[in-house]
Amino acid sequence: MATVRTNDIRTYYEEDGTGPPVVFVHGAILDHSQWYPQTAALSDEYRTVAYDVRGHGRTGGSARRRYSVDLLASDLDALVRALDLEKPVVCGLSTGGCIAQVYAAAYPEELSGLVLADTFGTELLDWREWLQRSVLLQAAIPPVRLLGYPRVEKAMVWLQEQVQGEAVSGDYEAIERLRDEGPEMETDEFVKVIRALVAFSEAEIDYSAIAAPTLVLYGEHEPGFVRRHAPRLGARIPNATVREVPDAGHASNLDNPAFFTAALRGFLAEWASRGETSDGEETRSEETNTD
Repeated sequence: MATVRTNDIRTYYEEDGTGPPVVFVHGAILDHSQWYPQTAALSDEYRTVAYDVRGHGRTGGSARRRYSVDLLASDLDALVRALDLEKPVVCGLSTGGCIAQVYAAAYPEELSGLVLADTFGTELLDWREWLQRSVLLQAAIPPVRLLGYPRVEKAMVWLQEQVQGEAVSGDYEAIERLRDEGPEMETDEFVKVIRALVAFSEAEIDYSAIAAPTLVLYGEHEPGFVRRHAPRLGARIPNATVREVPDAGHASNLDNPAFFTAALRGFLAEWASRGETSDGEETRSEETNTD
């Protein structure tokens, strides 16, 4: 089991392949295994790294009372530096996309490409989005403490399907399988992650500072607010392309992995090789440990 020191925690990660590095950042209440379809397919040409975000999976929690997306982006920066990943392409989905946005704006010279999938920006575009991202997320915390997040999430998915149609949740059974196979998230960690997501609307991101070429992907059947954010992200980030993933909901990399992976491979073929560096450069690594 490979871990690396990132700030005040040890972060679990898996890597495969050689070549230009690609770092994958998963969505909330999942872990690195969300990216298995992509890491398996792309490791023939790239060095793929998928890790468990603080509070999730084998990384687990920490003693901090509060999390923020800024902190999670700082963890990502520490991971990149510790593994000596020179100019990686960073690919984040949903909450992972929020983390990737903050990272790309804060460290614009440290990555060669950015992929934002099924995610949203800091703005709350209307009252419905405010209700969904602020009120309903906060309201989920007491029942999660009482019943556990799997039951509460199933209820929220059911409600969303009644309002927007079953396609919005995509292959939800795939999500459930991934969660059943990995470590269960602690309730206190769930609360800290959810509160960090709620506070994301208050984050200050200079989108004009994102220098890396960017691919914005969103599922055809995404929740409405995510579909509205995709073109806005494309407009605010200087060198961005926006593409819809057909027949996909909010986990488009799992709902339509063939299309998603092909789109990602095309983007990588164009940009990842530009981030390669010559052998013999000074290493920026920190403490690593392979158990």
